[in-house]
This record gives sequence, structure tokens and C-alpha cells, in this order.
Amino acid sequence: MASTAFTLSASPAVSSPSALSLSVLVLNRSFVAVHVVNVRRAIGLLFRRLAEVVHVEEGQFAAYSLDSWRELSQLRAAFCEAGEGQRGGHGSHDDWVQAIGYQLQAPRVIRLTKCDRMPRQGLRFNRRNVFARDSNVCQYCGKPFPLSELSLDHVVPRSRGGTTTWENIVCACVACNVRKGGRTPHEAHMQLIRHPVRPKRSPLLALKLGNPKYESWRNFVDQAYWLVDLK
Repeated sequence: MASTAFTLSASPAVSSPSALSLSVLVLNRSFVAVHVVNVRRAIGLLFRRLAEVVHVEEGQFAAYSLDSWRELSQLRAAFCEAGEGQRGGHGSHDDWVQAIGYQLQAPRVIRLTKCDRMPRQGLRFNRRNVFARDSNVCQYCGKPFPLSELSLDHVVPRSRGGTTTWENIVCACVACNVRKGGRTPHEAHMQLIRHPVRPKRSPLLALKLGNPKYESWRNFVDQAYWLVDLK
């Protein structure tokens, strides 16, 4: 276990060109979700024996050390190669990384074996969360855009006393933001596709839960009242 170097692999089931940057839910020792890291960071924690993989299948939880997770990964990879991995949906959302001489299935959930910290309370009001709340869709023209082409708009301009709050900030494309300028939507003859509100849970977490890759996260976050900080 001297090396933690991993390269990307096209798995027998799925090609995963960005597997190391995918997200992993981190639990504390009591199985409470406290953080989200990427696969590269999660594998580093496994190598240092600071964490174990928590695998969820058909409602059953099982914990694995790096060695036992490696063995399970090899069995699953062979299963996929035999053409059985896609039956019943198993393996259809798996991702893989390549270590020296073997493939490792990217974990979705890990548990810190020596950590009792509790999750941070509260919801951060920042650019990333506003964009996530609005699903990266301009709230005026209704079109999705890459993050580099999005901006934040005060519905009621600050020059008119508008506040920088969840209820007065929306995601807007550059063109719509320029068109609206320092006017209200009514003055600019523009209409919001929905009025902004403070979300009840982390918008970034909600986006992750909508992705089938992270279905197993629901076992740890769906009924929670805390909110996970995503990095």
C-alpha cells in the first residue's frame, strides 16, 4: 500500500472518464453524514486506514476495508465481463479507477473510523448554492447555461433597496442580466419563471440525489434535518 496513484479506467461495465472527481458521501463513526469529498480523496483515506467503504445493496449495508473492497471490486469486474453485470440494473451506474495491476470500483459512501464530529448546521448562501437551487437555468429566459455563462441578479435592484438574500437573488444568463440592467422585472418587461425562495435543504445535495449514481446516499440523508457542505 505504498502508492496511492490511480489512473482512469474504462471498466467492463461503464467508461468513467472523470471517476476520480466524482463525489463520495462521508459518514462519521456513528453513520451520520458529515461531508462530501471526491473519489481521489476517499481512496487516500482508505489507504491510510482512516476510513472504510460502506456499500448499500438491496437495502443491506456492509463495511469493507480497502483490501476487502478490492477483492469485491475484482469479483464485480469479472461478473460484468461475463455479461451478467447489467442484469437487474446492477452495475449500470458503477464507475472504476485503475490502480497498479487491478481495478477498483469507485466508492459512493465511506465511514470515518475515528471521527465523531457532527454535521455543520445551516445553509450557506453563496453563488454555487444559488446556481444549484435554480438548476443552472436562467430565471428569465428559462434556458440552461454552463456556469461560466451565468451570473447573479437582484430581482429588486440594490439601488432600489433590494437585499442580497435568497428571496431576492436569482440565476441569470449574462444576456438577460444586461437586458434587465438596474430595473425591476416589470420595468424591463421580463418575467421570472419562478420566484426565488430559501431552499429547505442544500441545493447541491438535492442535485446529487437526483443522479442515479448517488441513490445509496438516500439511506443516510433523506430523513435528515442537517445539511451537508459540498466542496
